[in-house]
Amino acid sequence: MRMKWWALAAAAGILACGKISIGVRAQDCAGLKNAAIDQTKIESAEVVPAGSTISMPMGMPGLQIGPLPAFCKVTGVVRDRTGADGKHYGIRFELRLPSDWNGKFFFQGGGGTDGNLGPAIGMAGFGKPTALERGYAVVSDDGGHQGGGDTSFGREQQARLDYAFESTIETTRVARRLIAAYYGKLPAHSYFVGCSNGGREAMMAVERTPLDFDGAIAGDPGFRLTHAAIGEAWDTQAFIAIAPKDAQGHPILSKAFSNADLKLVSDAVLAKCDALDGIKDGEINNFSACKFDPAALTCKGAKTDQCLSRDQVEALKKSFGGAHDSHGNALYSSWPYDAGIGDMGWRMWKIGTSETTQPNAINTTMGAQALTDYFVHPYVEGLTPFNLDFDRAAALSDQTARINDAVDTDLSTFAARGGKLLIYQGLSDPVFSADDIVNYYRQVERDNGGQEKTASMARLFLVPGMNHCAGGPATDQFDSLAALEKWVEQGEAPQSIMATGSAFPGRTRPLCPYPQYAAYNGSGDPQDGKNFTCKNPE
Repeated sequence: MRMKWWALAAAAGILACGKISIGVRAQDCAGLKNAAIDQTKIESAEVVPAGSTISMPMGMPGLQIGPLPAFCKVTGVVRDRTGADGKHYGIRFELRLPSDWNGKFFFQGGGGTDGNLGPAIGMAGFGKPTALERGYAVVSDDGGHQGGGDTSFGREQQARLDYAFESTIETTRVARRLIAAYYGKLPAHSYFVGCSNGGREAMMAVERTPLDFDGAIAGDPGFRLTHAAIGEAWDTQAFIAIAPKDAQGHPILSKAFSNADLKLVSDAVLAKCDALDGIKDGEINNFSACKFDPAALTCKGAKTDQCLSRDQVEALKKSFGGAHDSHGNALYSSWPYDAGIGDMGWRMWKIGTSETTQPNAINTTMGAQALTDYFVHPYVEGLTPFNLDFDRAAALSDQTARINDAVDTDLSTFAARGGKLLIYQGLSDPVFSADDIVNYYRQVERDNGGQEKTASMARLFLVPGMNHCAGGPATDQFDSLAALEKWVEQGEAPQSIMATGSAFPGRTRPLCPYPQYAAYNGSGDPQDGKNFTCKNPE
């Protein structure tokens, strides 16, 4: 692994007395409190004995992680400052250094608009051992601002840059220094892993600091987050326009489609496309061959649960066709039709469940705040997803797109040093379109010597039925970290990744590298993924 000058200095700083250049003895956890690192304040350093547990974040009560191994827990802040807006800022981080270290480093990506300091455990697939349990030194940060859901940081210059990419660079710098001090050496391998905005951060790390990580996992990445925000507003306007109104004439967004309506669409997509992979099993593996038109569901008479109104059909077409301006210029991507449209995860992002005129869809809560404070820049008073002018949207968001979106396709330095990028994406993700990441991957192929050469450094795995990062009628549980480790450390590129999912108890399915899909062999137990083969589409 090629090291930067400060990394080499840290590694070379072990003195005869057993101390390292930042003044800490090896394996001295409490001593890390006194580590002298530029622009960094270490706030705590303490040993956590083996056996601790932690509740799973991201709104999943009841899911416990652990018991965890013994580790040294370090917290601190980088570039603690008062911003131009008078508010307090700083990149807060947490680093967990296991007593039984495997010699590797794991950067845990954030999510949403950050602002929260998640426990540094290194999720690497639901139901799979965390990176910390596997022996990794794991770091997390809060993106440079405090207050999850508070998007006002988007109006402060440095806070914008920290969220976009600088917090990752600074946290990596500090974490490496602390790892070298504690263990007496730098990690043999370094990985960046995240989903959603964390997936964007993973791609940003590969694109902008290609010497820092040996491999990265970008799950459902918001790599074109700025354009996806425009897409959210597009969907909101499309669905609110057809939503039934209350007694005062105000639309109720969630009622644009009933649960029965969405199930009708899901069932129709399955009826059209499920068998294209050789078997009807509730999953659309041969996604590229799926050609579905919701017009087939149009009511011939009065609206019933067995059909959609003409307005509903047109709203779906408008949404799935993707945002564009009045001249037809695309502002965001189209979307694939998939079985997950009937899942609650899709509903909660797009239209929500609120029975009132105050919507609770994520696109109109977190999405609305981020659009106003961060994605549109400079700030425009009174702008919301409900009144965004799509003929002005690209210009209004251009400044943010330039610092925020991970759209570079030049991966030559990363690839030359053996770096590997593994991307996975739910085909039913309601916030970041699978079509969009496919288009990016195709561009990477065009710009990096074609399909075969690109597959040697980057692979994309599409997950049928999966909503955002997990959930939906999908085999959404798989060990992407183990696959990446084998690729980076043993040279074994993932030909497939076996997956399971609570939606299909007892089932396994191979996830295949794009453009391949899992095709049934025609015999054997259809619940057993060994009876499926990754196949190129015709």
